[in-house]
Amino acid sequence: MRSLGEIISTHRKKLGISQVELSNMLGTHGYSLTNKAISTWEKDAAEPSISVLLLLCKLLNITDIYGEHYGENPDNPLADLNEEGQAKAKEYIELLKMSGMYTPTPAVIIPFRRNIRLFDIPASAGTGSFLDGENYSILEVGEEVPAEADFGIRISGDSMEPQFINGQIVWVHQQETLSTGEIGIFYFDGNAYCKKLKDDEDGLFLLSLNTRYEPIPIKETSSFKVFGKVVG
Repeated sequence: MRSLGEIISTHRKKLGISQVELSNMLGTHGYSLTNKAISTWEKDAAEPSISVLLLLCKLLNITDIYGEHYGENPDNPLADLNEEGQAKAKEYIELLKMSGMYTPTPAVIIPFRRNIRLFDIPASAGTGSFLDGENYSILEVGEEVPAEADFGIRISGDSMEPQFINGQIVWVHQQETLSTGEIGIFYFDGNAYCKKLKDDEDGLFLLSLNTRYEPIPIKETSSFKVFGKVVG
């Protein structure tokens, strides 16, 4: 087993680089180290940091630090060859590269696709219509639909303009509660609505983004339910 200092010293001398020159090379990469520091490493009186060691491997062409240290790297296919055999193997590898027949093929990333429910009965953005839990079709979607969306529903009317227009599909994360100011799909007294929730000291209201429409007050006696939060 060879020490780290011996490995650094051997490769530095093999390249004909002085300790001062190696110090300057490290300096160009942002490491202000003197030649005395390098001498200390080579005497095994201290060791470089991990980041400096990685840079030393690059500068000194140390491609197999494991094999250099322990004498044999079990993952190195050339480990059982002498220097002449390793040189011939590397020459053959270069020939294979030059042939162009064995160039790695970039991995093909297959876009993620999934099925999601799209309700056929529109949530009214005007007068409202009932959201039938069974009346939906299956739509295949990709990354254009937010990952947190559980279903889609088509807007009807203009009360949520300009953010949502008539016929637009909104994507909804199914949940039973919403915070004030959030836009969601609601059931209220037999109808389904896409509205903005307002909950303050004045009471609970469903708000339209189109100022032509009055807020819808939700009374304690009302039949009211949250279907989910609009997420896209």
